[in-house]
Amino acid sequence: MANEIPDFQAEVRMGTGKGAARQARREGYVPGIVYGGGKDPLSINIPYNALIKRLKAGRFLSTLFNLKVEGQEDVRVICRGVQRDVVRDVPTHVDFLRLRRTSRVNLFIHVNFENHPASPGLKRGGTLVVVRPEVELEVTAGDIPDHVTVDLTGLNIGDVININDIPLPEGAKPTIARNFVVANITAPSGLRSADNEEPDTAEEE
Repeated sequence: MANEIPDFQAEVRMGTGKGAARQARREGYVPGIVYGGGKDPLSINIPYNALIKRLKAGRFLSTLFNLKVEGQEDVRVICRGVQRDVVRDVPTHVDFLRLRRTSRVNLFIHVNFENHPASPGLKRGGTLVVVRPEVELEVTAGDIPDHVTVDLTGLNIGDVININDIPLPEGAKPTIARNFVVANITAPSGLRSADNEEPDTAEEE
């Protein structure tokens, strides 16, 4: 399970329609709505600066949040759309979807690499090149893993770790169908240089 789902603070927006939304923007908020989960839609106001910070952090549309609204029960949500001003490119409205524990959602999950000392390739001076420090998985909202683990035991220089080589939690699956590369172990620079020089040496002989 994920150790911590980030909180997302919002307020109930009084009134609906364009007038209430414009008033919210004048007061430094971005209007939004929370829908789904078998409940009525809830109009909310999101502090502008807090939203901008989240957007700049990246992957806003694939991050699960714990939405906290005063007077409402906390609920897990994922963003399903951010509308922007076509001229200023600033957010003008945000849509959130409530998630049940059984809902399926795509999230980026951190990749941990363990047992470095048990890798013959790393012992020889090889370098672990991490191509994807996170992998996007389809998971169940009620059972989100904090990370997936790559065991480096026995891996040599030239070995490649693909997504199919990584044990995934039950119910989780990659969002990409192909067997993509997550990491590999490359030769140390000195050994690569020696390999590159070998053809020249053979010609001189």
